[in-house]
Amino acid sequence: MAKESMKARERKRAKMVEKYAAKRATLKAAGDWEALQKLPANGSAVRKHNRCQLTGRPRGYMRLFGISRNTFRLMALEGKIPGVTKSSW
Repeated sequence: MAKESMKARERKRAKMVEKYAAKRATLKAAGDWEALQKLPANGSAVRKHNRCQLTGRPRGYMRLFGISRNTFRLMALEGKIPGVTKSSW
């Protein structure tokens, strides 16, 4: 489990990106780089980092499900993810 502060920081960044997305797009299109520099750094989409929504784990993230591979495996074995079954060959 990640620290609560790390998960909170990522949620804060996601809100900032959403808030400044339109403004950043217009400034980029206009080529106004000085005004773009004055916006908060965490408002940039590249500052976000994918983390598991349940545990906050930063590595082994599966985009399709929004969770880490460990959490995915546990949930799949418990039958909590529809259409996913354990394979064997």
